[in-house]
Amino acid sequence: MGWVTDDQLIRARKMPAIEYVRKYEKSEYKLVGKGYRLRKDDAFAVDDNGWYCHKKCIGGWSALDYLVEIKGHGLVDAVCLILGEKAQERSGKTQSNKSKSAATSKKPATNNRVPPTVEISAGTDNESQKQQPISLPLRHKDNKRVIAYLQSRDIDRSLIMACIERGVLYQSKYYHNAVFLGKDEYGKTRFAALRSTTTTFKQDTTGSDKTYGFVIPPDNISTHAVAVFESPIEALSHQTLCLQGYMPSFDGWRLSLSGISMSGLKHFLKQNPNITHCIVGTNNDDVGNKAMEQVQKLEESKGLTVTRAMPSQGDDWNKALEIIKKAERTQNRTYQNERG
Repeated sequence: MGWVTDDQLIRARKMPAIEYVRKYEKSEYKLVGKGYRLRKDDAFAVDDNGWYCHKKCIGGWSALDYLVEIKGHGLVDAVCLILGEKAQERSGKTQSNKSKSAATSKKPATNNRVPPTVEISAGTDNESQKQQPISLPLRHKDNKRVIAYLQSRDIDRSLIMACIERGVLYQSKYYHNAVFLGKDEYGKTRFAALRSTTTTFKQDTTGSDKTYGFVIPPDNISTHAVAVFESPIEALSHQTLCLQGYMPSFDGWRLSLSGISMSGLKHFLKQNPNITHCIVGTNNDDVGNKAMEQVQKLEESKGLTVTRAMPSQGDDWNKALEIIKKAERTQNRTYQNERG
């Protein structure tokens, strides 16, 4: 199997997707406004700002990302297609290691106007097949819709802004979805959950690894407690209830399991061996109760103290928060009317 040099990889990353489409695939596209739409599927668009797949809710800027993410080519093949050059022949261990080092050490080249927004795991073709890269939606210029949406769910604004400032929440460019991120110990994004701000749509992005969940850190990072929830919104709702005095305060870690997957909790406990207490805040239903059973299985092996926490109203923490806030608003209106 061939390999590519540092120079080939760098040159390939510089080509924008629009240039590649115009040069090699123009017949497959139709001109729409200032950009192009795929004739067979107009959900895929490409223009001077980059490419975007509306069905997958992913996008990027470079031709290399486009060929790997959308066309399914391996890294080496994609580089050769872009440059119109052949792969280097493997003649020994030195060249093989050099190729791998070059591919893994280079990041997508940035563009002054539109930086790459899809993280590509660069490596040999076999490596690309083993581990699918994570795909992130393009960022919108602001986060206004996400902030308004989460506030409409009665989540405290200060907590929303704290997530945005930590870089674990943003608004996608085209569909205005809320994008919640999970990062590894080095700050690299490894997981992304999408939540529509206008519909019931929600899903994890392609290549997301549930080992790295959405995390809300405590004020005191030496705490011995972690609370787990099924989603970022549930975690933020619980935090809001505590912050606003509707339930006792909790200065521990909050972790979203992205459903009831235990991989995130297992990894978190491995990285934080000082944790001795796990509070299971999953939903008050059969699925949530199943999560409690799974966490209890870890109790003996990890030496954990496990307790169940359920909202006093509704099946989940956000529903409980909305019920409380609605009752509070009704009471305030009644009081104002009586005074008026």
